[in-house]
Amino acid sequence: MNDVILFEELAGTGGRRIGVAMLNAEKSLNALTLEMIRRLDAQLRRWAADDAIACVLLRGAGERAFCAGGDVRAVRDAIVAHREEDGPIPEAVTFFREEYTLDYRLHTYPKPVIVWGHGIVMGGGLGLMVGASHRVATPATRIAMPEITIGLYPDVAASWFLQRMPAKLGLFLGLTGAPLNAHDALIVNLADHVVALDGYPELLARLTDTAWSDTTAPNHAAVTALLNEMECATRAALPMSNVERQLVAIHRLMNRGSLAAVAQALAETRFDDPWLQAAAHSFAHGSPSSAAVTWEIYRRAKHLSLAEALRMELTLSVNFCSKPDFREGVRALLVDKDRQPQWSRRTLAEVDQAWVDSHFASPWDAQSNPLAALG
Repeated sequence: MNDVILFEELAGTGGRRIGVAMLNAEKSLNALTLEMIRRLDAQLRRWAADDAIACVLLRGAGERAFCAGGDVRAVRDAIVAHREEDGPIPEAVTFFREEYTLDYRLHTYPKPVIVWGHGIVMGGGLGLMVGASHRVATPATRIAMPEITIGLYPDVAASWFLQRMPAKLGLFLGLTGAPLNAHDALIVNLADHVVALDGYPELLARLTDTAWSDTTAPNHAAVTALLNEMECATRAALPMSNVERQLVAIHRLMNRGSLAAVAQALAETRFDDPWLQAAAHSFAHGSPSSAAVTWEIYRRAKHLSLAEALRMELTLSVNFCSKPDFREGVRALLVDKDRQPQWSRRTLAEVDQAWVDSHFASPWDAQSNPLAALG
């Protein structure tokens, strides 16, 4: 059996067990494949139904990454091989439907789920982490949603969770792909705890020693208290927060009424801060179509539930796969690696509302949407 994901159960107190899942593709920074998605989802369902499992712990192999995102190269390969002129690409529908179903399962899981979000956490990896009940970062955590650089948009429920950040910070992150450190992640509610780099063995030991309850709420509380104790011992190791320092500046940049005005501000402002400089550069070189759709998502998703947001994202992702920028962005960054994407619309002025709206046109009605059962 392929070992791209490994499962084990650790004996705890009172006959209870801790389910541990490890993404095991260290060379690819644990990029999330369809096989990983399917096997993890199936195991989570089994553990949810097993009364002896008190909580679940999810981590990535190696020291570099929890998960660097979905396996977008495989999705692109399916797009390139697709010969039909019209209609959704079946492989894309399958990948995103199953990925978003897994994300929803994590958000709604009936037991505590701890994600050890060490190292790189991007794209699909963040989709896994943000859905957990207990999201653990370390001083080495680096979070980003850099989809604008590959002609995509922030998905895996980002249309839902980016709305919940202060001062239009979620819009800024979606448009620029700006990275977040562990301190930033606490502030923007993408992490709940920051513990020491070498804290994983202690976490396992303390989970196996925990006095588990037969009901869910006390177990959630026990995990929170445990992680809080570990965090208090390492609080001095928190890196300086870019978000905390620049939150007012970000709000002023994003609060200009139109994407064109935001783009002008990012292009014309002389930033002294290297983090903001890098964010402006990323926006300037990203896909204009992705920027325009991300702006529209932020407007449309304001009042959506999690399930509604994921259904909208499935439509968006399938439509992005049928348009040229996603396959061109992946080519430039991950296939040929020339970092010179030739976007279908080279400037925002070339992106009209009809083109933006076409990304939201669902190939399904409400009843036939592959995610209709969510929620």
